[in-house]
Amino acid sequence: MILQALKEYYDRKADDPNSDIAPEGFEKKELPFLVVIKPDGQFVNLEDTREQVGKRLTGKAYLLPRSCVRTGSRSYEKTFLLWDHIGYLFRFSKTDGPDDRKKAVNQHQAWLNSLQALPNELKQDEGVAAILMFYETNGMEKVKATSNWSECVKLPSCNMSFRLAGDTLPIPCRPKVQEYVRSFVSQISENHDKKQETKTRIFAHCLITGQYGEIAKTHGRTPINKDTKSLVAFQKNSGYDSYGKVQCYNAPVCKSAEFAYTTALNTLLKSRSQRLQIATATTVFWSAKKSQFESVMPFFFSEPPRDDPDKYTDAVKALYDSIWNGTYVIPDDDTRFYVLGLSPNAARIAVRFWKVGTVKEIGTRLKRHVDDLAIIHAPGLNPALPMWKLLRSIAVREEDKNIPPNLGGDTMRSILEGLPYPQTLLQAAVRRIRAEHDITYPRAALIKACINRSTRFKNPTIKEELKVTLDPQNTNIGYRLGRLFASLEKIQTEANPGINATIRDKFYGAASSTPVTVFGNLMRLKNHHIAKLEHQGRRVFFEKLLGEILDGIDDFPPHLDMSDQGRFAIGYYHQTQSFYTPKKQ
Repeated sequence: MILQALKEYYDRKADDPNSDIAPEGFEKKELPFLVVIKPDGQFVNLEDTREQVGKRLTGKAYLLPRSCVRTGSRSYEKTFLLWDHIGYLFRFSKTDGPDDRKKAVNQHQAWLNSLQALPNELKQDEGVAAILMFYETNGMEKVKATSNWSECVKLPSCNMSFRLAGDTLPIPCRPKVQEYVRSFVSQISENHDKKQETKTRIFAHCLITGQYGEIAKTHGRTPINKDTKSLVAFQKNSGYDSYGKVQCYNAPVCKSAEFAYTTALNTLLKSRSQRLQIATATTVFWSAKKSQFESVMPFFFSEPPRDDPDKYTDAVKALYDSIWNGTYVIPDDDTRFYVLGLSPNAARIAVRFWKVGTVKEIGTRLKRHVDDLAIIHAPGLNPALPMWKLLRSIAVREEDKNIPPNLGGDTMRSILEGLPYPQTLLQAAVRRIRAEHDITYPRAALIKACINRSTRFKNPTIKEELKVTLDPQNTNIGYRLGRLFASLEKIQTEANPGINATIRDKFYGAASSTPVTVFGNLMRLKNHHIAKLEHQGRRVFFEKLLGEILDGIDDFPPHLDMSDQGRFAIGYYHQTQSFYTPKKQ
């Protein structure tokens, strides 16, 4: 189902005249550096194509002949057509070790052999002929003597190619080269009968299209999270062989379908509007046909790019704001919508989750997620709580590397399926508050959403246990003790203006987990603080408030479970926000 949906997405983009998706036999690839040469092969300069995109330099992408999968002990013998990485083109080794040097020598020799093996129709092209003459005139040493060479070798597996002086595109993009690739693809895509099967070419019915054709032995790789793996892969002689079939012959996919789904996945992963990076999980999404929801989806999980704040028009900004202020209208659209969560694994890409629904179904669940997060906050604060902000709020020092593994993918799946959030999400938020003694807006919203979802799942008649603002009618012991703790802290700060450390800094952890150990002393300390208040009206106000909160509480409990510790945090947060919210609001 996943491969079929990706194949359909490729077909949809390929039929769009305005799409830049790569046709069969090609791929979009970045070439950070180009060797500029003359038609006689003489070296001109080493061109740096990189541009500043955000905080990093990104090489310019070109439509190049598709790369191949290189595996095995003699994988170096496979080269790409007229482009490859620095080890092949210039015999560059990462270290001076004998193994690396030998590997670089083998790669470079394979590259030279591949150039000599090119058909005469390609060698007659002016650009290809110039590359051959470049190596005959010792051009490699001239490249290594340039100032840009030191920048080139810093990049891991720097991809490179050549460009003729005066041309704007590299030599692999020249018309004769690309025409050769198209003709080669058309030849291997022709229908074959079973009599043509050999040991190296297997023909069968494709699992994706159902058509009879040549099966891909290995599938293309996809870069994900600084790693490159295949979505479909089998090891040789590893126990997965069926009826003597090896590698991807165990899952027969014809070459054209393999190219289509791999190219579609790579295109989605490079997109800024249809890809999300949430902790270790990479999520891509698309619809069966063009839909506005494809561009709306990222707003639920990310923020407008900081490196290009003017990118969004007023209309898009209004849409972004409407999602978080509750006025967004879910489109009544039955178009199928796909969400795919991926993460790198040891052998191949791991599918973390796969969700299929209509635009209306997915939109409804995303809106439910936003509504569950809704909670009062300080005026002027950005109300948007995309996924990255929520997950960072529970991480040590709010760093991505400290987000618990798998939590991003599990949370995403809960949102898309309308299920309770992972229990570890609530636990992480409560623990982070206890460690830092700080109940921030994202943490409070996260705890409220976790508790409400869990309550609603167990008892569908209860739509919302915790409210957006202060709820004096909530009699839960954890919530009321949180309100009490906030009130005692407020009394302390008014009695001692400018105090450096409050009871929250000293006693929050114990008060929220083992109330009986601290609240007795805090209530006695409260009498001292109230006596110091100069304004009689404030003393009356606080005594009345404390009486309202304590009404019905006979004793402080010895322990609060994790859920009630979360309710404690929300009670504290609600009461604190109430102190600083004008009554007219």
